[in-house]
Amino acid sequence: MSDIKNITPETEEEPSIVTMLDEEGNEHAFEHVDSFPFNGETYVVLIPTEEEVQAGEADEVLFFTLQTDDEGNEALTFVEDEAELDMVFEEFKTRMGDVYDFED
Repeated sequence: MSDIKNITPETEEEPSIVTMLDEEGNEHAFEHVDSFPFNGETYVVLIPTEEEVQAGEADEVLFFTLQTDDEGNEALTFVEDEAELDMVFEEFKTRMGDVYDFED
């Protein structure tokens, strides 16, 4: 879902980096772009860091839901449903239209 032309925000704040493990236990770094409530869920938006893209990771926006278990532990769950992705991406574009240049 790479509909962003300018993937670098216009602000000069230090990015918040999230490190995740893949199925083989390899670490991958992502920049936390946004978190927002929508349709009863909290969505987290991540993009691969520049280093990850140079290492071959796809340069795309990734959407996760933030889940909390009974013990208060938080986990990110990748959004796979296409209809949900479309709705969340539209909300993200509305929220971040002043920061990123989105393709029409």
